[in-house]
Order: sequence, then C-alpha cells, then structure tokens
Amino acid sequence: MSKEKNPARYIVGIDLGTTHTVAAYADLNESEPTPELFNIEQLVALGEVAAQPLLPSLRYHPAAGELAERDLHLPWQLNRIDPQEPKAVFGELARELGSRVPGRLVASAKSWLSYAAVDRMAPILPWGGAEGIDKISPVHASATYLAYVRSAWNHQFPEYPLEKQEVVITIPASFDEGARTLTVEAAHLAGLTSARLVEEPQAACYDWLARHQQQLNTLLADTRLILVCDVGGGTTDLTLIKVTLKNGQVHLTRIGVGNHLMLGGDNMDLALAHIAERQLVTPGAPLSAASLSQLMQQCRKAKERLLDADAPEKIMVTILGTGAKLIGGARSTELNREAVHRMLLDGFLPITPVDELPQRTRGGIVEFGLPYVSDPAISRHIAAFLTLHAQASREALGELAPLDDRIPIPDAILLNGGIFNSTLLSQRLLGILAQWRGAPLQQLLNTQPDLAVASGAVAYAMARHGQGIRIGGGSARSYFIQVAAEQEAQQGVCILPRGTEEGQAVQLTERNFALRIGEPVRFHLVSSINDTTFQPGDIVTLDDIMFTPLPPIATVLAQDKDVARSQTAEVPVQLQTTLTEVGTLEMACVAQDKSSQRWKLEFQLRGGKGGLVSSMSSTLHPRFAEASELLSLVYGPPSKKISPKAIKTLRFDLEKILGKREDWDTALLRELFGTLWECGQRRRYSATHERLWFNLIGFCLRPGFGYPLDDWRVQQLWSIYEQGLQYITEAAVWAEWWILWRRVSGGLSEPAQCQILDDIAYDLQPLSKRARKRSPGAKPQGYDDMVRLVATLERLPTARKIEVGEWLLERLQKASESLQTWWAVGRIGARVPFYGSVHNVVPAEIAANWLQRAIKLDWKKIRPAAFAATMLARMSGDRERDISPELRAQIIQYLQQAKCPASWIEMVEHPTELQEADERSMYGESLPPGLRLVH
Repeated sequence: MSKEKNPARYIVGIDLGTTHTVAAYADLNESEPTPELFNIEQLVALGEVAAQPLLPSLRYHPAAGELAERDLHLPWQLNRIDPQEPKAVFGELARELGSRVPGRLVASAKSWLSYAAVDRMAPILPWGGAEGIDKISPVHASATYLAYVRSAWNHQFPEYPLEKQEVVITIPASFDEGARTLTVEAAHLAGLTSARLVEEPQAACYDWLARHQQQLNTLLADTRLILVCDVGGGTTDLTLIKVTLKNGQVHLTRIGVGNHLMLGGDNMDLALAHIAERQLVTPGAPLSAASLSQLMQQCRKAKERLLDADAPEKIMVTILGTGAKLIGGARSTELNREAVHRMLLDGFLPITPVDELPQRTRGGIVEFGLPYVSDPAISRHIAAFLTLHAQASREALGELAPLDDRIPIPDAILLNGGIFNSTLLSQRLLGILAQWRGAPLQQLLNTQPDLAVASGAVAYAMARHGQGIRIGGGSARSYFIQVAAEQEAQQGVCILPRGTEEGQAVQLTERNFALRIGEPVRFHLVSSINDTTFQPGDIVTLDDIMFTPLPPIATVLAQDKDVARSQTAEVPVQLQTTLTEVGTLEMACVAQDKSSQRWKLEFQLRGGKGGLVSSMSSTLHPRFAEASELLSLVYGPPSKKISPKAIKTLRFDLEKILGKREDWDTALLRELFGTLWECGQRRRYSATHERLWFNLIGFCLRPGFGYPLDDWRVQQLWSIYEQGLQYITEAAVWAEWWILWRRVSGGLSEPAQCQILDDIAYDLQPLSKRARKRSPGAKPQGYDDMVRLVATLERLPTARKIEVGEWLLERLQKASESLQTWWAVGRIGARVPFYGSVHNVVPAEIAANWLQRAIKLDWKKIRPAAFAATMLARMSGDRERDISPELRAQIIQYLQQAKCPASWIEMVEHPTELQEADERSMYGESLPPGLRLVH
C-alpha cells in the first residue's frame, strides 16, 4: 500500500441516499484494510434503540407534547447544526411515525437538491405540511443526516472523531454542478469540511472490484464494456465503463454518464400509492399531499414485502385520519401481489425494443412539488442512454460491436440500488438487455445492492492510496461558457473537455476577457454528456437537447493595491477551470500579466433557476453609439447641440435610430441601460426628464433577470428607491415610477419587495382595513399601476400575498373598481409562478375561495376575471398547489362558454408551457426579444 501521508486512521464512506443513508469504513492501521459496514444506532420504536446498517433518510417533526422525551433518548448527544432548527426524530422510528401521521415527515431531501425551481436553502420541507409545522430546507435536512452519522460515529469512536477522518460522500453521476455544490455545503454544515465526492455508479463498481481484486484478470478477460445501472430511491443513474487489458492487467475508464432522471423506488411507491388512493377515496376527492405521503410510506413497506421470495398474496395498507378523526377516520385497502408485480414490471420495466425511446408527454408528473419523469419506463431510458453513447460504446467493444447500424449493447452489467434486491425486477432487466444484444450479458454479481455504494466509497479512497484498481476517465461532462451568438444560434466556448482528470487546470490561453474592476461579473455555463471530443477553446453551437444549463457563476473583481495605482478600469484575464479533487467544478479569472492574481468564481444557488434564458446577439445594433450619444446629450449638461424640446421627442428619435422599441434585443437594451444609468443623476432636469428616464430604464431592464449581470444592474437601480421622486405632484411621473419597479420586480430580493408593499399598502387596502392614516409625505398616485406592481412581487411571503389578495377582492365588490384588480388577483394567486419559488405559492384552498368569487361574473364582459380564473386554476401537476378536479372542470366549462383562448383552457386541463401571448398576459407586456420563459 502507498505511504501517501494521511493523518486519519479511518476512511469512511457515506451513501447519502434518497431513501437510506449508509456508512462503511476501513482501518488504515491494518495491513490490508477491508471495508465493513458501520451499523448506525437509531430509534426503531419508542424508547427502543438498535444499531442497523440502513438509516432511513427521513426526519419526523413531532407536535409539541406528542412524544415523551424518555421515549426519544439516544445513547449519545445528537449534534444539532443550528439550535433553532426543528426538533426531529430520525431513522426507523421517523419512518414509522410518518406512515401513521400525515404532514410531518421530511422525505426525499436529496431529490430536492437537484430541483432548481425552488430555493433549496429555504425551509420548504415537509412539502405539504400544515401551517404551524416546523420546516427545514433541503440542504439543511441533508446536513442533519450527515450530522446524525457523525454523532453516532463519534460515540462509537470517541478518539477518532469523524470530522478528523478521511470522508467520502457519494452522489448521483447525473448531479449537475449546482447539486454537487449544495451537497458539499451540506457536508460543511455537518462539520465534514474536508469530505470529497464520488459518483454512486462508480462507487458500486469500486465495491465489486474490491471484492474480486484477486480474480479481476480472469473475471474481466472477455469483457469490454460494463453498464452500471443504479436505480436508487430517487434516481436512475447510468454509467458506461470501458475495460481494456494492458500487459495482462485490467484497466477501467468511465466513458459515459446519463442525464439526471428523477426515476427510482420513490416512483414505484408513488404509483402504488395512486392505485391505493383510487381504492380508498371517492372519485374527484384526492388525498392531500400530506396524506399521500403517509400512504406512500405504507406502500413502500408493502412493496418491499410483496417483492420478497416468500411474499404473501396480499397486504393491507391503512391511512389514519387527522385531528379528532385520527383513529376513527382510518381507511384501509389491499394491495394484491400479482397486481403489484404486473404494475412494476409493465410500468417500469416493460419489454421494449432498443429503438423505442422515452415518450414525451404534455407535462411531467409532479408530486410533493417534485417533477418526476413523465415516462417511468426504465428500459426506454436505458435505450436512450445507449443511443446517446453509441459511438463511444462501439469503440470500446471493438470487434464485439455489431457490424451493422444497430445500437451496440455492453457485454457486462452491474446492477445496484435497492430495487434490485428483487429477483423479479433484476431478471426482467437482464432479459431485456439480452434481447437487445442477442445474447446474455455477463452479470457482475452484487450481493448487497442497497449497501454497496457506501463500501465502494471506501474502496475508492483506498484505490487513491494505491490499494486497488482505479477507474479513469476524469470529468464525465464537457463544460462550456455561453458567448455571443451569430444570428439565432447560441454559441459556447469549451472550458473543460470531458475526460479532464481531477486537479488538472485548464486555462483558455487563446481566449482573453477584459473585466471591469469593482463590478460583479457573471458567466452562464452549460454542460454536455455527449461523447463528442472537444478541445479547450473550441466554439460550438448550443442547442436545448445536447446541452444542459447550469447555475450561473459570478464574482466581484476587487482592486488590490497594484491595480488601484494603475490608470486602467479593466483587467485583462483568462479563464481557468479545474475539476477539483473534492469532485466539483472550480473556475477562476487569472490576470494575464500576473498569474498569482486571481478571482474565484462561485455558483449562484439561492432562489429558483431564474425562469428565463437569453439568446445573446453577436454584435450590438450598428447605430447604438448614435443612440447612446443622443441619451447623453438629452441627459447631459446644457448644450447648444440639442434643442430644449428634444426630451419631448426622445422616444420617437430613439426609434428612428434603432427601429421599433419592441424589437430592441436584450443586448441592446442592457447597453442602453448602462448609458441611462451613467446619466441618471441628471434625470431631474424636469418632470418630463424624470418621467422618461423611469420609463426607459425600466423598459431596458425588464424583467429584471435572465441576462448576464442583471442581478447587479437591479441592485444598482434599487439604490435610487430611497431617493424617491423629484416631481412628486406629477401623476405621470408617479405612474412611470411604479411601472419601473413592476418591470424589474423579478430581480428584486424578498426584503425589497416587502418594502415596496409596505409603501403602497395603504393605497391598496379597502377603507375597512385602513387602521391608520397615510404616513406624512407625498401622496402616491396611480392606483392601477400600484395594483399591477404588487401582483408581480412573487417573492413576498405567502401570508402577505393572501393579505393583499383579500384586500383586492374586497375592493372588487364595488362596481367602479378597476378591472386591473382582477388581473392582479390572478397573478398573486397563480398556481405556477412566473419567476418565484413554488414554495411561496398561495395555498390551493385560498385560490379556490378566490375562484368562487370570480365565477359569479360574466367573463365575456370582464375578461380580466377570466384571466384571473385561468391563473388560479392552472394545472401544475402538484396536488399541493392544484385546486380540486371538480372546481377545475367547472372553470374549464366557464372558459369554454366565454369563448376564451384555447391556450387558457389547455393550461387548466394539463400542465403546459406558456405561449408567447400568454407570457405577455401574465407579465403585463412582452418580454425582450432574445429572452424566453423556461420551466
């Protein structure tokens, strides 16, 4: 074994799974360290502690007084990350309690880490938990499972605390850089600041290699390509590993990984829960998300029992009532063994040809707020994966590859994940692959598919120390930075090719960037798992199919003493990218003339995924300089070069230079913003100057996000909010002031949005709610504009949204009330937000209540009420957000009778994307050319 310096005594591997967390370890003081499982002490019943290899990745948040402290006693003190975090029960007892009491179980935190449509650092779990139940963020929940393992380990090994050992945490190979970075953040919160990451399919393979290291040359002598199929609780994770023999020794290289598929054991449990739900409830009265979660836990236990070799013919599942009906409201139904087997085989492992790819449906399945894949057929997803990597597979198989155009099939397979404890499921998949290949695949036997990943993480670390074979291959993805496009095609520059080894820095020496000092810089990245060979600096055309957007990365280039003394405001830099040994992507700007000077670029992971993508044009409008000069003259010092009346014709003159302003693309708009901002101090020359400046700068920055550096631009613009208006008696200036903040609201933080609401609340409230007089100062004007503004503040806390909605509905009882108020009610209560996090959506029961008021009106005459109803009833696919099927059917009927647009009806019938016209209706005006909404 290598004598690489390592002060730790133990290597510890932790499989931080969706369903279970497993730990294994090896003692480096032994002559031949061997991975063994670490049995984790946990509560298995009230007052009963046992050590088990599987720790369910679950937290149960008990009600005050629900459980006695003596029944929750552990033999060690649990390390709480934050004294303010909710008290929780972990492990088997959490699973048991969660299967009996709805709404208090935090589950699938790992799946949430990879879902960018929510703020993964916000307290949103348990999803669907009732008001008053303590909640926690997905990152924090994941950290608490790691902290639990740390506490259990430190109790058993007090002289060798876990934080001082060599720790490896496993992640899906399909995790993007955002999810990887969040996993590292969770580890840091748990005190494991030096933990490294390894991909789960590789870990499973390392476990097999460690168990058969003495016979590898014999067992893999005729093998050329291994498919690792890892179906866990939350994901289906696929990896291809090429096998070569050099000088009689086996060498392994990872040559392909799959896209992120939210498809695993959870989907099976959910499908069974849907079957049981249909047997338990009357049609049209679905269970709440909390009750469905409870039923899902029951179905998971039933599934595991029904897949056993000695399974009973049927199993009863029961859900309890809530509140006073906890026992009396219990309902039970049976799950039949034969029916369950048929559903699992035909639904998840159907026998399909290799050219049958996943079916694309209108909208994906959303439960508990998570977007599960719309096609649950694992076999079709494997076919798509093998099709994508056909070229690399053909090269790996060599003479064993088919001679015709058939998709090459690996000649060996390693199955991993809890579902493959079932002989029924594993044999079905092996049969499908044998049918595709025309011959059976060699099965690399995995006797512990739900435990192998943790042991494999230890074996991976041991291989790094020189004991055991290492899997090569480097980065599983190629990474690109978006750059200016030619015509309509978005382009990117390769910054790190697939196959780059850990720790190898790639610097784009042929690509230089000029970065302004003291200002944020932001880069948009994409990745690709395609097996095309790229070189650093290669320019490629990006498309939606082969390239996956990543969270943006940013930094602020701070001035050092040398730069401060220089005359220039910019620093010439090159980009350097590294796949770190921890397992994450790291980027830096390196000064060209001083390589020791660098600025680290960090992923921006708070909030949703942004909602917009930009298509940057290659060149600025050819007459931009002319338009910029005009703005500088109008808003510059008095000059004889420009007529005093020029301000009145400014918009007309700009359109003469640049064309219709609705056609100004995003790059032009943001450059115009820069010019307007530079001359912003002179916006107060006159009321017309101020009004037009507000109008133009808001138009140029709408919708406040979606383009590089928009967050910084909005932050700059927000600095004028406290300054307010100069011409406070001019209604037109007030109107443009409110329109400005509506246009950029998507870039405003929650505190900024709350401040705006506080300032306009008095004017939005009905007379009955005005408990105090308006605060001293200027009287705000423009009620319609304030209403439209408040409707776009999607980052407001849910309670404040409900409050505003009730104000507006009370005002709507007056016939004279503005119809814009109905539009605002629809936006405030929308089931699918435009840019906000889905956890801030107004509850479905509130939306239903608001709908009852809307359907009393004639939608043919009051079109905004029909639009509001569409937004309130729009189907998201998430039962926590969606209104009841009966009410939705009623809304569809009303929309049809009122001859509303077909796209509105479709949005209520199915989860759909917004069409351009509906985007305009929801946002209030068109988006800039080059920005499009994505979900």
